[in-house]
Amino acid sequence: MVSFSYTAADEEKSRGVRRMKTLATSLLVAVAVVYGLATWARNAGAGEWAGYVAAAAEAGMVGALADWFAVTALFRRPLGLPIPHTAIIPTKKDQLGASLGAFVGENFLSADVVRGRLRTFGIGGRLGAWLADPAHADRVTAEASTALRGALTVLRDSDVQAVVGEAITRRAEAVEIAPGLGKTLERIVTDGAHHRAVDLVCTRAHDWLVTHGDSVMDAVQGGAPGWTPRFVDRRIGEKVYKELLRFVTEMRDMPSHPARGAIDRFLTDFAADLQADTDTRARVERLKAELLARPEIQDIIASAWSSIRSLIIAAADDDRSQLRLRARASLISLGNRLATDSRLQEKVDGWAEDAVTYVVTTYRNEITSLITDTVAGWDATQTSKKIEANIGRDLQFIRINGTVVGALAGLLIYTVSHAVGG
Repeated sequence: MVSFSYTAADEEKSRGVRRMKTLATSLLVAVAVVYGLATWARNAGAGEWAGYVAAAAEAGMVGALADWFAVTALFRRPLGLPIPHTAIIPTKKDQLGASLGAFVGENFLSADVVRGRLRTFGIGGRLGAWLADPAHADRVTAEASTALRGALTVLRDSDVQAVVGEAITRRAEAVEIAPGLGKTLERIVTDGAHHRAVDLVCTRAHDWLVTHGDSVMDAVQGGAPGWTPRFVDRRIGEKVYKELLRFVTEMRDMPSHPARGAIDRFLTDFAADLQADTDTRARVERLKAELLARPEIQDIIASAWSSIRSLIIAAADDDRSQLRLRARASLISLGNRLATDSRLQEKVDGWAEDAVTYVVTTYRNEITSLITDTVAGWDATQTSKKIEANIGRDLQFIRINGTVVGALAGLLIYTVSHAVGG
């Protein structure tokens, strides 16, 4: 059994209940004393007034005793007697919980009630006006950043890296990349976007040749036959170096150089082969598979999560980061639109109604069972004690009112009877 925690506030309320019980009981004793005295006075010939007082006091006692029985029967058996239909709360606790759950389900968790209630709220307009306030947008952004940072902190890097790596690898294996590469290369050549790359290569090659001329001539001389004279090898090396430097210089300085045209034709043919040639496409797929299988590539894919995670956490922590500033601006913009656009308000209201209605209708039994199961798990004695502490003071007023109303009713009945009889 699960019992309530009986707090200091509950104890204070219990003391108030005890004071009201003392007052109600004192009133019962008072009318009983009045009844006894009035009856004695009437029998002693004090006059007709004694009969009226005795009748009022007698009815007051009856009303007080009846209400005492009714109030007491809610929480315990009056005088400890096993009278049927008493100690209602302790003995009927589970049925009361089931009835409460059914009542909530039928009257609060029905689709019509939920939709009607939400429609009166005007969720879209209220949400828009709230979000349009920069202070509220800042608050939402800060809370979202905290939640995002917490989620990223809880996630284990190894698990996410494995998922990301598998997702990227599986996606790359499932898609043939050669046609896409071919189309991209075709557009690059058509637009002439590769010319800058050729310019850069020619410039770097020219600068390298100027700086490393001796290395080029030594390489040429080193590849010459051993029987040729060294001065011949030297002259051939110089000639080769000069021709190579001239070729690269002309290619760098002449946009219409034949070699540049040859590069354009090669790239155009290669782009076409990537899209249409079966052998070329197969080779690209084999190369892709080999690259994906290399541990270095897998490490790069796995480490991408760490970099992304660090960037997101840093941006979430910095209230001046572009992530938070853009999120804040988007929230304010959305709020302004919601506050002024009636069609958008209707859409948001509809989404909210549909979402809440779905939850309520789908999980209504689970929600009501929460009430039923919770009440069923309460300790009967503790439940009765806590309920009495919270509402017992008002119930004692019923006893007091019963005494007063009973006395007035008895007086009225006695008066009418006396008048009719007379």
